[in-house]
Amino acid sequence: MSELRRNNLSLVEAVGQSVCSLSPTFTPALGVAVVGGMAGANSWLVYLLATISVTIVGINIAKLAKRIPAAGSFFLYVSRTLGPSWGLLSGWAMLAAYLFTAVALTVATSIFFKDFFGAIGVKIMPPDFVIYIAVSALIFVLAYRDVKLSTRFGLTLEALSVGAIIVVCFLIWKSVGFKIDMAQVHLSGASFGTIAPPIVFAIFSWVGFESAATLSKEIRNPEVVVPRAIVATAIVVGVFFVATTVIIAMGFHDDAGKLGASAAPLSDVAAASNLGGMVVTFIYFAAMISCFACSLGQLTAFARMLFSLGRYEFVHRSMGAVHEKHATPYFAVAVGTVLNAVLCIAFARAGETNLVGYFGTIATFGFIFVYLLCSIAAPVLLYREGNLTAGTVILGALGAVSMALAFFGSVYPVPAVPYNYFPWGFLAYMLAGAVWFFVLKTRAPKVLQGIEHDLESLGTIEAATTPLSALGVGAE
Repeated sequence: MSELRRNNLSLVEAVGQSVCSLSPTFTPALGVAVVGGMAGANSWLVYLLATISVTIVGINIAKLAKRIPAAGSFFLYVSRTLGPSWGLLSGWAMLAAYLFTAVALTVATSIFFKDFFGAIGVKIMPPDFVIYIAVSALIFVLAYRDVKLSTRFGLTLEALSVGAIIVVCFLIWKSVGFKIDMAQVHLSGASFGTIAPPIVFAIFSWVGFESAATLSKEIRNPEVVVPRAIVATAIVVGVFFVATTVIIAMGFHDDAGKLGASAAPLSDVAAASNLGGMVVTFIYFAAMISCFACSLGQLTAFARMLFSLGRYEFVHRSMGAVHEKHATPYFAVAVGTVLNAVLCIAFARAGETNLVGYFGTIATFGFIFVYLLCSIAAPVLLYREGNLTAGTVILGALGAVSMALAFFGSVYPVPAVPYNYFPWGFLAYMLAGAVWFFVLKTRAPKVLQGIEHDLESLGTIEAATTPLSALGVGAE
């Protein structure tokens, strides 16, 4: 049976996967409007708290990635520490998280595609569904052919777009005489009710920062490279988010209503600062390529997760197929890109800006669930190894508590419709996964026995990809 190509990727590709999967440009170009609509002048604080939380979680994930370098990443991290049942549920959660994030960013790509071409004078735009299909098809081509190509291509796009945003923010700040916004400094109007609810969507700005771990089997020296890529991405991107949010909120005079209503916050501030139409057009272009790169990164991670679950036969074994020539999980890639296009088209009537917020929020619950489990799993694994320290326990507890609080903040105070329904929709999705787990446990117990045997008896890398048939077990 064909396998993923080992020792194929370096630190550059690992960072590329993580950076592409979170699309740094998306936040100042569009995502900050959701957070700013709730927090106003305190939006920077929301992103600062999210940076701290995500970095702590990143450190916990890095401890696991160092010891379990495998394609299944979170599924295997949790399975080896908390048991196969929690591991399979974490894999189930990450499937939705990666897919829904890809949907949100595909829609965002469409938004900025039309903004960009409209700004350069193109009057006739293709229908939205054509853009969704075209984006999904291009993602399939890149992810199907070569993961090195897709990660380097995405990282190049992100480097260009982030550089553009930094220049634009500097020019905006210069236009106001480099002044300091005292309302932000003094946390004007700050309260739990204004800070807690938007933290969930703020965390969405980082989702995928850990996805370098999904390429562990293909990365050279993954025990060192993957942890570095994860933690560095969390911190550097967090600084970028806080700084750009300060500039954008100041440009809107800290007006939460106006910021929340903006379909392109950074572009609106640039236009109001008289920076010229070319700058605004450039922002649209940077955001478009960044959002596309993020969709590519998310669906690459989705395919690796689906591949691992297919190899363990939690989903159909065909998902574990690998292309003989390209050494990519081509069937899982195809499924992900088709689902991406279908979901974008199916919910198009809700409006594109709304879809970004809707799918982004739901996706975040999946990441929060798995980040919480990983924060618990890290100290458990080190305890079993005899390497547990007080620092590991503290970081694990802080990571778990911060994720629990993020989820709590999404349900209380009760957010506006339809965001108040999303936490319960995610719980329903997880319940469906739990039901399938118990069905599998009853109808095909050898599958779960195979997972337990695989995790306990094989080496870490081999454990990620050995089909059950090689162990003498399988579904009945």
